[in-house]
Amino acid sequence: MRLVRHLDDLPFDALADGSVVTIGAYDGLHLGHEQLLQRVLKEARSSGRPAVVMSFEPTPREFFSVERPPARLMRFREKYEALADHGVDIFYCPRFDPTMRSIAADAFIRRVLVHGLNARHIVVGDDFQFARKREGGIEHLQRAGMALDYIVEKVPSVVVKGTRVSSTAIREALAAGNVERATELLGRPYRMSGKIVEGRRVGRALGYATANVDLRRRQSAVQGIYAVRVHGLPQGIVDGVASVGTRPTFDLDKPILEVHLFDFDQDIYGAYIHVEFISHIRAIEKFATVDELVAQMDVDADNARFALAEHGKTA
Repeated sequence: MRLVRHLDDLPFDALADGSVVTIGAYDGLHLGHEQLLQRVLKEARSSGRPAVVMSFEPTPREFFSVERPPARLMRFREKYEALADHGVDIFYCPRFDPTMRSIAADAFIRRVLVHGLNARHIVVGDDFQFARKREGGIEHLQRAGMALDYIVEKVPSVVVKGTRVSSTAIREALAAGNVERATELLGRPYRMSGKIVEGRRVGRALGYATANVDLRRRQSAVQGIYAVRVHGLPQGIVDGVASVGTRPTFDLDKPILEVHLFDFDQDIYGAYIHVEFISHIRAIEKFATVDELVAQMDVDADNARFALAEHGKTA
């Protein structure tokens, strides 16, 4: 998959015969996104045109909410890897800046979709809006398509147990500790990925050595203690218990993901891992003494083992 960050860098030779395009934040790649991508890829393969996903970095919501941006379900690298795994040909991800913020709908269609991407088939969700002050909608896109020779395909929302699948609904489920609900909406367990970094070895001193992952995000979608499964290690899938957030007992306020791997004692610094969240155990809390913390960690580990046994092994 080719990543393109600037309009002038688009591979015009590859786009000469047109492209099949979808546009959106694609945060989390949930069941609704999966449905859109399926349509894009099917049309792209049948027409012989490249499949293009257009997104923005930062996302528009982050741009407009600088002080309190929504928690990301995926880091940029995770999104890139997921789209590549799906078979997308071009990931066009320009910077969302004041210029992009102020572009009118007609200018966006002509400059970006038609002249830039040479779009011949555009696939969007049924709530799609775009351009300055979200002035453009599906009907606007369709009217322009009649004159500019492209087709607009509207894909209906996915509804799971009465809830419309969206990144917002998943964030809300995760914030409430309802990992099972988030799993239903995503179509798979929620995961966070990252490189294991050197920590302060506090956990090891307490009898709970941890793999520490730098979150590299301003806000995490999850906070608390969780039963987890870790993918990406040479040893295969490893069960564990994880803490996401600050460490108030030690007055450490930098959020971090710490994973204690069960029955595991290997040097894995530098490994890039994927941590799947299976069940929420409890919220982060401050303990009066280290002994109280260790006693609770013993309980957390037991609860996590039980939750993972109940969930069963996954591939």
